[in-house]
Formats: sequence, structure tokens, C-alpha cells
Amino acid sequence: MSRPTGRVLTLLELLQSGGTRTVAELADRLGVEGRTVRRYVDQLIDLDVPVESVRGRYGGYRLAPGYRLPPLMLSDDEALAVLLGLVACRRAGLTTTQGTASETASAKIRRVLPKHIARRLDTLLEALAFTDQPGKFATPDAGVLLTMADAVRHRRPVSIRYSDRDGRRSERTLHAYGIVAHARRWYVTGKDPNIGEDRTFRLDRIADARTLPGSFEAPVGFDPAQRVLSGFATAEYRHEVTLRIYGTVEQIRAHLPASVASLEEHAPTTGEDRATACWLRVELRAERLDWLPPALVALDCPFVIERPDELRDLVIALADRLASYARQA
Repeated sequence: MSRPTGRVLTLLELLQSGGTRTVAELADRLGVEGRTVRRYVDQLIDLDVPVESVRGRYGGYRLAPGYRLPPLMLSDDEALAVLLGLVACRRAGLTTTQGTASETASAKIRRVLPKHIARRLDTLLEALAFTDQPGKFATPDAGVLLTMADAVRHRRPVSIRYSDRDGRRSERTLHAYGIVAHARRWYVTGKDPNIGEDRTFRLDRIADARTLPGSFEAPVGFDPAQRVLSGFATAEYRHEVTLRIYGTVEQIRAHLPASVASLEEHAPTTGEDRATACWLRVELRAERLDWLPPALVALDCPFVIERPDELRDLVIALADRLASYARQA
């Protein structure tokens, strides 16, 4: 592709982002003179791209409403689905490069929507409510995310520079088995061949990822999502908790999900299924215990605390408080 052709495409991309662009601004972004910008605009018009000239002090160039750029042709329903997906990703914090890419993509798609579809979208967004606040977390670098995805797809080792939660930096080699989105974070899970153990890393803490020569074989039947969840449930924290709870799997998982606790299920007997109440062993690790007594109360199931004794004391204290509240007139 010649440099003039590349600049014409860059000009089109700038115009697609919406609004009116002055000749001076476009000339600066393209690294050319004003008359060259006008020549590029004429080339776009010759290609049936509807570029409008805006006169006045803040005049310049803009794209006419409703223009669709080939070869990307989205139906109205497809464009709406893409925009809603971008909105949901921003709300969940599952964006890259601090959300800038999703915002500019949204602006480009909205720019080419027919007016009646744009009005329907605005109406929908005004009526749409979320049960949580928008994610305010660091987002992964797009280059790191794509490098990891390529490594997973082609089973190639990667070298990463990583900072842990205490800010300690290290360089590691990883055999990446999968990428998982969980609780407003991106994670990559796989094996560190230098120590022979599975590891899970937050992608936003990876400063750089570089593909290495060679290849590896992933374990048969490996489930990256389950690996991330079980990793959270068995992470090293201050307290190790063991419970026996009489209830169904569904009842327990409603308050102690897989990312929090591991559940030892017994083999069902004839005619028995997951909806059958029975004694189940639950293990988890926690930095603090104060959230567990209310969770056990919410379960409303018989339970036995095997360890630690501190949790037993907290549950008794909560029961005493609840009893005193109930006795108040």
C-alpha cells in the first residue's frame, strides 16, 4: 500500500470517528499540507464516500449520516448487538486500553447508523439499568491480550513481565492454556514450565508478553474457567475453613460459589441427584472470617464447623445478637 493511499484511509478513519474535523487538524494528523487534505477528500468523494464540507469559523469536513463502509456491512440488528455488547463490556470492566478502543468503536458504529435505528438505541440505553456500578479496574493492554490468545491457539510458550499484588516484578515463562474473564478481570491460566506448576495471572498486571520458539501440549480435558475458579477457592489466605453442611448443591452454591469454596460431592445413590439434600463437605480459605457467619445464616441449613474455632465463636456471637434483636419490643 502506497503512503498516499494509506493517508487517504487514515483520513476516512478520522472522519468515521464522528464530528467535524478542520483542515488544520486533519493536516496535522496526516502530516501533510492543507491542499493535500483537500485532494484526499476529493479522492474519497470519487469513491462515493459522502464527505460533506462544513463552512464557517469551525468548519471543515465530516461524513454524511448513514454512510456504511464496505466491506464491513452490518444489518441494523447486528449493529445494535455490537453496540450493546460494547456498552456491557465497559460496564463490566472487560475492555482494553482503558476502554478507549471500545469508545472509539462505538462512536464509529453510531456514526453510520440510520437515524431511526440511532433513536431506538438511545431510547433503549435511556431505559437500561444496571445492578452494579461500572467497573473501575485496570484493563489489559490489547497487544498483551492478543499475544496471549495467539499463544493459546497455537500452543506456543510466552515470556511475560509480571507484577504481583505487592508490586514485586518478575519475568516468567508460561504455557498458556486459556484466557478467562471473571469478576471484571481478565486472567490467563496455564503452566509455568520452570517450576512445573499451574499458574493463573491477571492480564492487566502483565507489562509485556513475547512469544517464544517451540510448542507444548495442553492437558486433555483442561477447563481454564474451572481452573481459575478453583484457584480462587484454594488460594493461600490466613484462615483455612472446613464445614459440613446439610443441603443441596444448589443451595450451597447460591451462597458459596465455586470461586469461594470447594465442595466435596458424594457419589449419588440410585434415584438421587443434585437436588437431594445430604451432608456435604465444604472447604475454603479466607483472609477474614467476619463475612462467613452471615453467609451461613443466609444458607438456612444445618451445618457443623470443623475448623477454625474462631469461626465458631463468631457464629455464636452473631446468633446472640440476632436473638437479642428479636427480643426487643
